[in-house]
Amino acid sequence: MVTRLSQLFLRTLREDPVDAEVASHRLLVRAGYIRRAAPGIYTWLPLGLSVLRKVEAIIREEMANIGAQEVHFPALLPREPYEATNRWTEYGEGLFRLQDRKGADYLLAPTHEEMFTLLVKDLYSSYKDLPLSLYQIQNKYRDEARPRAGLLRGREFIMKDSYSFDVDDAGLDASYAAHRGAYLRIFERLGLEVIPVTATAGAMGGSRSEEFLHPTDIGEDTFVRSAGGYAANVEAVTTVVPAETDFSSAPSAVVRDTPDTPTIDTLVAASNELAPRSEADGGAWTAADTLKNVVLAVTLPTGERQLVVIGVPGDRGVDLKRVEANIGAFLPIGGEIGLEAANDDDLRKQPLIVKGYLGPGLSVDEPLLGAESSTKLLYLVDPRVVRGSAWITGANEAGKHVYGLVAGRDFTWDGIIECTEVREGDPAPDGSGPLETARGIEMGHIFQLGRKYAEALELKVLDQNGKQVTVTMGSYGVGVTRAVAALAESNHDARGLVWPRAVAPADVHVVAVGKGEEIFATAERLAADLEAAGLDVLLDDRPKVSPGVKFGDAELVGVPTILAVGRGLVDGVVEIKDRRSGDAENVAVDKAVDYVVNAVRSN
Repeated sequence: MVTRLSQLFLRTLREDPVDAEVASHRLLVRAGYIRRAAPGIYTWLPLGLSVLRKVEAIIREEMANIGAQEVHFPALLPREPYEATNRWTEYGEGLFRLQDRKGADYLLAPTHEEMFTLLVKDLYSSYKDLPLSLYQIQNKYRDEARPRAGLLRGREFIMKDSYSFDVDDAGLDASYAAHRGAYLRIFERLGLEVIPVTATAGAMGGSRSEEFLHPTDIGEDTFVRSAGGYAANVEAVTTVVPAETDFSSAPSAVVRDTPDTPTIDTLVAASNELAPRSEADGGAWTAADTLKNVVLAVTLPTGERQLVVIGVPGDRGVDLKRVEANIGAFLPIGGEIGLEAANDDDLRKQPLIVKGYLGPGLSVDEPLLGAESSTKLLYLVDPRVVRGSAWITGANEAGKHVYGLVAGRDFTWDGIIECTEVREGDPAPDGSGPLETARGIEMGHIFQLGRKYAEALELKVLDQNGKQVTVTMGSYGVGVTRAVAALAESNHDARGLVWPRAVAPADVHVVAVGKGEEIFATAERLAADLEAAGLDVLLDDRPKVSPGVKFGDAELVGVPTILAVGRGLVDGVVEIKDRRSGDAENVAVDKAVDYVVNAVRSN
């Protein structure tokens, strides 16, 4: 079809929007693809919808290729299914809740696991009905505290979420592999680089999880990779654990006066002065010889605030994202939590915590911090704190530290948690070399949910023996609006957007440059011929608009091929320009349509 700029609902902007933080946000607004309606909420304009629909079409084709069938749920949902899975509470403040005029509770869906599960339960009851994969492309809602970066982190967004239903785990493995392959093909067709990385399942639950990250400096997710092929989200990286040490002949721990040493740096300096260590015993003390005990405050979905102490080597910082991803194994979380360093009010409620001199219990027989067992705090340690390792750490008394405190002999712990920052050069857990860190945007996430939701909502089928079995599920999401933003982020230059041809709002942008009737007539004829050849055409037929504005808009809008009809017409040629490379060529008018068609088909 031919879309005429003289009639198109479009206003391009010369200035960046004041709230734009990233290139995709800036250019999508300036080029007339989206408009801000409220913080984190955007209106899609005709050009933006064209790109969005092409992204959706690619997703639909690849979902169909693996046999998935499309359904469409409402975005406004009743409370009861989410109450059954406890996510009405677990989602915390991230959930948009509302009531109807009769006082019944509803929510704007952040995701639809419950509804998919109940739909299959309603209609299917036999193993003969499975395997089954259903999907939808639907608006989702999350009450982001700080929506930012335009479409990349909004309160309303569009996702493709699909769910597989199988009788057994072998079936789930096959469904997971099919979706994983489909995702790789989707991103390849979109022209969007992604790296599949191992991830944590988090509140979603399940036994396996992978994210598809688009590498970019503006990404909110940090991931690591090695030259040997290992890749993981930092939350999912596992530590290479040191070997345990025989401590049967280790000397007893010694408590020393260490006044004015509330930090690791001051403790190391004082230790090298008060208790210098010989080269034979390891040389000068460093931060890696100290055990730092960090007090964190966890706000559970119920609103309860609980303190947790984590012991880590003093040369390592605590990564709160890693803690959040892994602490669910030790606390009744099951949903979104708040996590931060304990504040002064928190510490005042625990008088046994001596700030700057906190250590673990000095005996496995004593409650943590010397408190009564009923007030014992949860104590977790980094995997590097192995049995037999000896540490300098706080003595739970102001101005005192204990030297040679041996893990497993002098103190124990309630659990081991992956919690410290991952550094460049750390060894990959699979032995494939040192890690390097990078940033990325999460474009998709796939989970083996298992039976979590099926059990909560009693989704069962009769198996081959006539016995009821609980269905096992997978969940697979792609950020559709986020894909548009990521494509804009990775496909632009100083002049504007440069869309990949697969998602561009048109195949060719015909620009009538000049005032002569012949110029406009030729542009009209070429546009009609290109349309007849099966191409989508954007025609700038606006009268009384300067060539500079028209060319500026063409480069800003970012259609892959620009065909300019102007002064060259007296010589029987038009200019055809490749928007990405900037290469331009004068082509005879009667050859122009074939030239453009070949350019489109070659890409």
